[in-house]
Amino acid sequence: MPQQIPPELRGRWIVERLLPTSTISCWDYTQAKAIMIGTEIDDTADVLRWKDVTSPNATAHVRFITADEFHREYLGGGANDSQVTFDQLGIRASKLELIKVDHPRAHITGATMEIPGDEVLVTSPNKIIFSVCNVYFQARRVAPRK
Repeated sequence: MPQQIPPELRGRWIVERLLPTSTISCWDYTQAKAIMIGTEIDDTADVLRWKDVTSPNATAHVRFITADEFHREYLGGGANDSQVTFDQLGIRASKLELIKVDHPRAHITGATMEIPGDEVLVTSPNKIIFSVCNVYFQARRVAPRK
């Protein structure tokens, strides 16, 4: 059932690094780094913002996902397709909170309709992992702007 963006995701996040995975992506490393690293994601109870893209009236779905479920759900269709796992992402937990933020389609680049941070794994109170265009990134919580 949709709800407000949960408190554990609310705040300001800085995208700090690209995580190496075995995925098929629409961006190469250089493009992904240039587009994402150092950018900010801001979440409130009902707004998701990245750069100049804002999604007001956002709602979220929250659930826990196990390592096996994650691999199964984010697996490409064939043996040579994307093979992302918790282990590749540096996650040692057997399950994590997965938050999906619902929003209208966005136009980030010609390659994707996702808004960075619209689907995240909460790895700690101050770290999240998310993907855009099947490239995985880590972001850390920073102090809100004054």
